[in-house]
Amino acid sequence: MDIQNERRRLLDSEDGHNPTGLISEQDAYLSKVKNKKLYLATFASVLGPMSFGFVLGYSSPVIPELTTIADPRLQLDANQASWFGSIVTVGAAIGGLLGGWMVEKIGRKLSLMFCSLPFVFGFTIIIAAQNVWMLYVGRLLTGLASGVTSLVVPLYISEMSHERVRGTLGSCVQLMVVLGIMGVYLAGNSDWWESRPAGLFMDWRWLAICCSIPPTLLMVLMCFMPETPRFLLSKGKRREAEEALRFLRGPDAPIEWECARIEDACEEQVSLQRVDASEGSSFHLLDIKDPGVYKPLVIGVMLMVFQQMTGINAIMFYAENIFEQAHFENSDLASVLVGLIQVIFTGVAALIMDKAGRKILLIISGFALGWGPIPWLVMSEIFPVKARGFASAACVLTNWGMAFVVTKTFQNMMNVLTSAGTFWMFAFMCIFNVIFTIAFIPETKGKTSEQIEATFRGTSGP
Repeated sequence: MDIQNERRRLLDSEDGHNPTGLISEQDAYLSKVKNKKLYLATFASVLGPMSFGFVLGYSSPVIPELTTIADPRLQLDANQASWFGSIVTVGAAIGGLLGGWMVEKIGRKLSLMFCSLPFVFGFTIIIAAQNVWMLYVGRLLTGLASGVTSLVVPLYISEMSHERVRGTLGSCVQLMVVLGIMGVYLAGNSDWWESRPAGLFMDWRWLAICCSIPPTLLMVLMCFMPETPRFLLSKGKRREAEEALRFLRGPDAPIEWECARIEDACEEQVSLQRVDASEGSSFHLLDIKDPGVYKPLVIGVMLMVFQQMTGINAIMFYAENIFEQAHFENSDLASVLVGLIQVIFTGVAALIMDKAGRKILLIISGFALGWGPIPWLVMSEIFPVKARGFASAACVLTNWGMAFVVTKTFQNMMNVLTSAGTFWMFAFMCIFNVIFTIAFIPETKGKTSEQIEATFRGTSGP
């Protein structure tokens, strides 16, 4: 469908309501959009990041319990405890590669549904564990699911959302991660609940049972949610794309206009890639030479490197141990407060993301406001549809590869550099983060996916 005809029809329909004629076609379209079902689809999808948060936080309250457990088959020594925490990142790195393949082959929706299975299977193995190796396998599987989730959910939300709410909804990914972390800290800290009514504290097996609930709900709810319109259009499924947009935008929105705009961008992308008709929608490594691919890829990968070099996953994995080594009287309470602060400021980030912008928050804020949610959000915004599977997989692999290095070597760094030296190193890395942001990261606030892609190519977007 010709996008110019759709533009004229959209603006003509607004003439009676806009006597000045100054309203833009984008504003005219968005004025008719209803977001209720978009929010519903977002809620269903972010149960994945909540499950991911449960996985990340699980080791903090459980490691102290398993290092003192009476059963010698399950008791962890210092090295085993380190692997229990860090092996999740190995699974997540593998999951990033698997997720990159899955989103292109079976789509965003089915990838998200299938990733709930290793979450449930992994926690089931932990619940039934009879030795340390079963604990490792369970953690590896939940890490695999976390890797797929960390790739698929930002893409799913970004491709469903329109530019007015994309930043806010994209920030909900990190918000649900930190909510999951805090939930595990609250439920799994025995000292914190010792003076509270019986039944509020869960041991490590009951905690694993609770952690399997969100991924189960994810599988069920996603059955009723649509595939993303951009993925459907990239596969030539216009009718299904229109149905998805009608679900997401409401009955009054002229969804043909948005369909035409996305199709126009897809056609321009295909013509720029110089591939024959039979290969039209597939990605090839030679496409990396396209500035619309390699520029955002470098930015996405570096964002993930710098995010992990803040040391945040080491803090989240070993919060209780860190506070014990710092001689806090109530280390588990301190870890709960860390989780609470993360939730509060990530929630603030979600509220102001589409007003303040991504770049300014990366420069002036800390982890929860900036470097937690924004790298994932920017990753979901900057890649062209054709390269999203490959490029997102590269970013997720980088993120979890760096997370493994940081979390596995963290206790060694604390021993060699001391705690002060380790955290000074992380602080210096934050300075490099700011320099990189100022020099290389573009602002994506308020831009359509097509306009962002055009920025990297040096052309004007639709």
